[in-house]
Amino acid sequence: MTGKKVLIVGGVAGGASAATRLRRLDEMAEIVLFERGGHVSFANCGLPYFIGETIKDRSKLLVATPELLAGRFGIDVRIRSEVIAIDTTRNVVKVNSDARGTYEETYDELILSPGAKPIRPNWSGVNDARVMTLRNIPDMDKIKDAVDGGAIQRVVVIGGGYIGIEMAENLLDRGLNVTVIEAGKHILSPFDDDMAPWIEKEVRAKLPSLVTGQKVLELNANDTAIEIVLDSGERIHAELIVLAIGVSPDTEFLVDSGITLGSRGHIIVNEKMNTSVTNVYAVGDAVEVTHFVNGQKATIPLAGPANKQGRIAADQIAGIDTGYSGTQGTAIIKWFEWTAACTGMNERTLKQLGVPYKVVHVHPQSHASYYPGASQITLKVIFDPQSGRILGAQGFGKDGVDKRLDVIATVIRLRGTVNDLVDLELCYAPPFSSAKDPVNMAGMVAENIMEGLSDVVTALEWLEAAPEATSDIQLVDVRTPAEHAQGNIPGSVNIPVDQLRTRLSELDSGKPVWVYCRVGYRGYTAARILLQHGFGEVKNLTGGYLSYAALI
Repeated sequence: MTGKKVLIVGGVAGGASAATRLRRLDEMAEIVLFERGGHVSFANCGLPYFIGETIKDRSKLLVATPELLAGRFGIDVRIRSEVIAIDTTRNVVKVNSDARGTYEETYDELILSPGAKPIRPNWSGVNDARVMTLRNIPDMDKIKDAVDGGAIQRVVVIGGGYIGIEMAENLLDRGLNVTVIEAGKHILSPFDDDMAPWIEKEVRAKLPSLVTGQKVLELNANDTAIEIVLDSGERIHAELIVLAIGVSPDTEFLVDSGITLGSRGHIIVNEKMNTSVTNVYAVGDAVEVTHFVNGQKATIPLAGPANKQGRIAADQIAGIDTGYSGTQGTAIIKWFEWTAACTGMNERTLKQLGVPYKVVHVHPQSHASYYPGASQITLKVIFDPQSGRILGAQGFGKDGVDKRLDVIATVIRLRGTVNDLVDLELCYAPPFSSAKDPVNMAGMVAENIMEGLSDVVTALEWLEAAPEATSDIQLVDVRTPAEHAQGNIPGSVNIPVDQLRTRLSELDSGKPVWVYCRVGYRGYTAARILLQHGFGEVKNLTGGYLSYAALI
């Protein structure tokens, strides 16, 4: 036991985890936790659901009170106490407190967990009281009070990230007229351009006023409403605006502290959560992390990593040599009955980094199709074409998406390959899965590519290349004539897979052939037939016509 005096700046996930872990490790340490707000540890991910009244008991959001931390863990919790400066040469923090005024507190070790704050652009009208953000319990109370008042009918959520979409769902649950404005091409930027449309289709089914690809230029407030002016010239009116366009690290108080900050204000730490100052640690949304998959520096504000980092900082102070191996960005969101989840790298980032990769798409059922209630899952896996190491995955569907992405996230964390997906022995009974789980299926499709048995083209690649190259590339729909008649890819000829062997003469073996079916399975069979009958270049549309149709 050290008996050290440890100050912790900020509670919630990172700070509170560090405080309780340290106390379990060191009964003699003097631990003081400063929190500028009135709530030291709360479930910030649950805030939108209290506004939407899915969570009805506000107290359920309070994970740990100052009284609990003091009584059970012997932690000196000082709420409404903001640390406004740090002198790392004197080992002193300067505190502005409601109860004590401005004073200094010395330390032996310091843990920083200041978190991140919502971004507020320099738009005219942005400081109107009806333009709100959601970071903490008071923000939640303010939004809910406004909605409960009954005077609000129209709400605009600016930002189509996780918080923006969760807010939209919960405001719709309250019966309000909701619009979401997203400046990017698609909502939920961690998802690639071939997965986001699946999500957007279902979002628009409940939220036809979703606006993408347009930026807000200004806000014009009057007594009754706020006018949002878009770069397209469109004007939208609302009684309440929720800003959800991202966060920035809350680290201005560290500028003159001697603690090294990154270009965007994030605290630079090593794998021990040490800052550039030996006895100062930092955790949570304000730190720059290493991405687990590519080893690059990244900023990924998530509650799970913050908890782990707080634990590691406490370990270091107590003399336990643990370390943080990086964040891989595993995240999930619900939209009414739908689920979208992702982990690891997306294609967009891999292209920017110049990292080679391959992609497979599958559309299996959530459990055995003959057992009632099965629904389709859309699953995308990205992997290294040489080693087979899994680089990322994304999924969408009504049921079972979470457990499939959790399995793949685990394999990524263990630096596993697509072959490992094939080998996984997962729970199977008809109500829960199939003998070949969707995770196994994705691995098998990728393994076929690795073994040279198949080559694939994605729907995005097909859209980019095929319309201009039909004279050079033979496009073959191997579904039934009835399926072809209901919708097909322009320029394709219909040769059902069951007739392919007898109709090979209709194709030129000297030209590339791209084949497709509904989801990719019959296409793979067709590709194997063609390759073994002397066709030199054959590609199968991964994910089949379903993946293509989602993009048009």
